[in-house]
Amino acid sequence: MNLVRAQLRRPWRLAAELSALLVAVVVAFPLYWMVLGAFKPAGEIESSEPRPWTLAPSLDSFRRVFGQQDFGRYFVNSLVVAGSVVIASALIAFLAATAVTRFRFRFRTTLLIMFLVAQMVPVEALTIPLFFLMRDFNQLNTLGSLILPHIAFSLPFAIWMLRGFVKAVPDALEEAAYMDGASRARFLWQILFLLVFPGLVATSVFSFISAWNDFLFAKSFIISDTSQSTLPMALLVFFKPDEPDWGGVMAASTVMTIPVLVFFVLVQRRLVSGLGGAVKD
Repeated sequence: MNLVRAQLRRPWRLAAELSALLVAVVVAFPLYWMVLGAFKPAGEIESSEPRPWTLAPSLDSFRRVFGQQDFGRYFVNSLVVAGSVVIASALIAFLAATAVTRFRFRFRTTLLIMFLVAQMVPVEALTIPLFFLMRDFNQLNTLGSLILPHIAFSLPFAIWMLRGFVKAVPDALEEAAYMDGASRARFLWQILFLLVFPGLVATSVFSFISAWNDFLFAKSFIISDTSQSTLPMALLVFFKPDEPDWGGVMAASTVMTIPVLVFFVLVQRRLVSGLGGAVKD
């Protein structure tokens, strides 16, 4: 009987695996085309008959990218913005999720609903009000004008996600820690923080990608001081009015993708457990 069931399941399993492989190819193809375009010589990129390969790879596009003035500064600015958003949003979300889960206070449900509603508001609708807000606080043309909005937009999702992790930690563990002489701060940072760390990693990945790839805020809030620009703004240098440098665009995009891939590889184990959403007792 078990053998018959296994044989019946094989076609469905094979179909599922082929479907997953097809989806993976479709998702990975734009990334492959970007890297291929970065290594193609100018003649092949501008050809009217594009080919999904190249027999004469070239580094000329990367030389133009790294030869661009202040490219290194843009790279550092992006790291500062993304790193600040990840650290600040993770700490604030952890404390906020602990507060709304472990403590009972008035309007707690209303506050959680407000977090959810804030997540539904499109970023484009708030760009102009945020511009005037940054202007009033003299934050235009500074990295702070990029860090603060991204922290605000990443917090609702992070708090909602971490709330489930904090709630999954049993109250008996907290009571046992207090009976052993641990203070509330010690339990918070040495026990609870470690248990919800996979969730922090999962939310940090989304925060990092959002801040690293941001173009809207960088274009809107960095007006005149180009020294405060980030990597997405560097792509505009290669979009010439008459003849865009597609090789430079692809090479710069490839360079921008590398830190995201490195960050993902470093946290992938924690990310898997974080997305699983399970905290074992």
